[in-house]
Amino acid sequence: MYLAIEGVIGVGKTTLARLLQPAFNSELLLEVFEENPFLSDFYADRARYAFQTQVFFLLSRYRQQRSSVPDILNRGVDLIADYTFEKDSLFARINLTGDELNMYHRVHEALAEKIPLPNLIVYLRASTDVLMQRIAMRDRSYERNMQRGYIDELNLAYDDFFSHYCKSGPTLIIETNNLNFVSQPDDLKTIEIRVRQALEMSPFQPELPMGVK
Repeated sequence: MYLAIEGVIGVGKTTLARLLQPAFNSELLLEVFEENPFLSDFYADRARYAFQTQVFFLLSRYRQQRSSVPDILNRGVDLIADYTFEKDSLFARINLTGDELNMYHRVHEALAEKIPLPNLIVYLRASTDVLMQRIAMRDRSYERNMQRGYIDELNLAYDDFFSHYCKSGPTLIIETNNLNFVSQPDDLKTIEIRVRQALEMSPFQPELPMGVK
């Protein structure tokens, strides 16, 4: 089983991946975004640092996915990741234009052919206001200059992407505005049950009202 968790910055992808790990007895694949040397500059001046930031992320994510995912799955071990390789092109469409975007797409397309696809993507949704609150609460230094307009643009792009997304198989969409899977065990258990339903893993309860796309 290969499960990937997706969503906009601040929605809780890494937190949920860590919390689900014991229930599925899985390994974790966590995005190493702090290593990007352009990230702080990008949030201060998106236009100037977008291409460097995007290319670094693309190659870093490719290297991590290419080296780790096949090895884990070939050992017959379940895997939970807090990102998908596809997300990189979503950010590129927002941050790049013209020749830079065309060049990026050519490289991404070539690399994506070698990346294993998840069995299920869990897309965590939240309103832009909720996302901004969560970003402020975790108070990462490089996110302090993050603009609401950028998060709103990302939110719309994610919604559009997953409303049409089918390349990697089923997508489970979970609304998180009123969920607190960190401090409410019942919320976490509900998500676990829905994931098991989507993957047809037992044991799970009868289907809950919100289904899988």
